[in-house]
Amino acid sequence: MRRYFEDFEVGETWTSKTISLSEADIIRFAGEYDPQPMHTDPEAAAKGRFGSLIASGWQLAALTMRLFVEAGGYGETPMVGLGIDELRWRRPVKPGDQLTVTREVVETSRHEKRPEYGRIRTKVTMTNQDGETVMTYTSLGQVPARNAG
Repeated sequence: MRRYFEDFEVGETWTSKTISLSEADIIRFAGEYDPQPMHTDPEAAAKGRFGSLIASGWQLAALTMRLFVEAGGYGETPMVGLGIDELRWRRPVKPGDQLTVTREVVETSRHEKRPEYGRIRTKVTMTNQDGETVMTYTSLGQVPARNAG
């Protein structure tokens, strides 16, 4: 289903399926993008601050995008990301944690210079199996408008 700017409402939410990262998933991502021992070396991580291997925050951020697309929030509408604000990693994510992402539309606005587009601001929250928030951020995306206002 194609959605346009006019179809989005403040307060609208999407919730992803639940997913977990294995130790191998965490090590593979970190080996390529965030090669710190707390993400790549289970033995070193066990002796560190978190007591075990933990996922890179960058892996969690990338995962939120995948889960959102799979949840169909924008449907077939092409969405252009304009930025992320207030990215916060609240709690460590360990192998096997069950993760769910919720996105809530918190603001909509017509693009000032290009009225054929609208902006959608969403609050993104990732929680674990205990309902604890592990990551939050606010995203800003641009979607086509049905009409130019």
